[in-house]
Amino acid sequence: MTDFNRHPGSYLHWRLHVEGPTATLELAIQPDKTHGTGYELKLNSYDLGVDIELADALQRIRFEHPAVTTLVFKSGIDRIFSAGANIRMLASSSHPFKVNFCKYTNETRLGLEDLSSKSGVHTIAALNGLAAGGGYELAIACDRIYLVDDGNSAVSLPEVPLLGVLPGTGGLTRLVDKRKVRRDHADIFCTIAEGIRGPKAKDWHLIDDCFPKSRFDEKVRAIVDELNTNTKARGDKGIALSPIEPELSDNAISYRYVSVDLQPEKRIATVTVRGPDGPEPQSGADYLERGDEAWALRAFRELDDAICSLRFDHEKIGLWLLRTRGDMDAILEVEKSLARNQDHWLVREITYFIARTLRRWDLSARSLFALVDQESAFAGVFLELALGSDRIYMYDSTLDDNTNVEVAVGPLSSGLVPMSHGLTRLENRFLREPERAERLAREMPRLAGPEAFAAGLVTVLADDIDWDDEVRLAVEERVSLSPDALTGMEASLRFGGSENCDSKIFGRLSAWQNWIFTRPNATGEEGALVRYGQPEAATFDWRRT
Repeated sequence: MTDFNRHPGSYLHWRLHVEGPTATLELAIQPDKTHGTGYELKLNSYDLGVDIELADALQRIRFEHPAVTTLVFKSGIDRIFSAGANIRMLASSSHPFKVNFCKYTNETRLGLEDLSSKSGVHTIAALNGLAAGGGYELAIACDRIYLVDDGNSAVSLPEVPLLGVLPGTGGLTRLVDKRKVRRDHADIFCTIAEGIRGPKAKDWHLIDDCFPKSRFDEKVRAIVDELNTNTKARGDKGIALSPIEPELSDNAISYRYVSVDLQPEKRIATVTVRGPDGPEPQSGADYLERGDEAWALRAFRELDDAICSLRFDHEKIGLWLLRTRGDMDAILEVEKSLARNQDHWLVREITYFIARTLRRWDLSARSLFALVDQESAFAGVFLELALGSDRIYMYDSTLDDNTNVEVAVGPLSSGLVPMSHGLTRLENRFLREPERAERLAREMPRLAGPEAFAAGLVTVLADDIDWDDEVRLAVEERVSLSPDALTGMEASLRFGGSENCDSKIFGRLSAWQNWIFTRPNATGEEGALVRYGQPEAATFDWRRT
């Protein structure tokens, strides 16, 4: 099982230094400390292990260091910031790993932007050397980019001319949507391998400014000092994040609040999420005292870990069945406490983390079925998970004297945990009837089967006689279909309405990269990605498709 737990003391490639309001993340990759085998991480290139450390560092800045107001990225290697994702690693990886790797790095960089837009932490890329490919894509996810002007250092996205693939971590989209680079300039930039240096890069808005090497550190430090002076810290004292360590068996992954039952022979995983098992915090001060043991944080850290593990370690399991357990009232009470304490930094950070985990669920390339059965607790954020699923099956308990199955909309559903494209899951569900989404969010009803079905919150309502057969047939049908077609279908249907930069990164860029990774021009025996660094040039099939 891939271990996504890290701690600054265990980092191999990043150095996290916090001094007052400034955090510095220095990239100094050890070439021989790789996540996989058969390659070296030369030129500060990265692999999954490097990005797992980065994701952990961003989480710790959020939760452990609320006094930080500016985060600076720099390199510990002279004249090179980062050459991006390691090419040997990509060339030798399986197709599913390539796609999941790109998705994880995209989500990490979106988390970096979330750190700025939601938490108010300014982010600066201080490029003291070449930033190529994913190295520049990390920089472009920051608020500001400063490049050393030494006659050699440049920014570049060389994937198209050198590798026959796309910049896979949001670079194309952020060029035009975020930095608003002119289309013709972006076209040139993305097709010249050598990149663009200081003054011209500034003129084209690829960077914010460039400084001579002799004054580079001084200039960046002055900018950081000004930002810190004009920015209020979120808080004083943070909370420690302990490791998420599941118990593993042959066909199960078990956490405190989350369990995953694996049926690899059927290509099914059942993900069960449980509600709180005792009193939970009622104020910001209570959340500080409880720390990372608060259910709202602990349960979703476990779910986040489970999602990542299912993606990377169980590629052939194509259907995730979602079940929930617990006291619906207790879940809704937690949501109410989160909603009414949004003026406290830790409560906001927990809410942001729940939102990011829900988006990771939405973006998983698996079929997602929610099963509202006799023991379910689909209230609040658990209902959000269901609404992010492809179908919702609900047990009709109206004729069952011993069972009362309900679903309940919670206060976070009004907009505190939006989808990647900015809509709430209710808005996304009722694009034709926005007034219905608004009414459900406002009234926060608690509905039994027939009412939930009439309200449009469930897909199929089945009674005691039909429930088992209805679910069994739906599951058997789903796992019999082409996984490629399902991935494309689900991604197209899940995100209705208008797009934004985030949704384009996944809906356009990632989808095209997924396709390109299977094409002979990139990954065939004579493809550009496979032949990179060899004396033979790539051989292309020149037909446009």
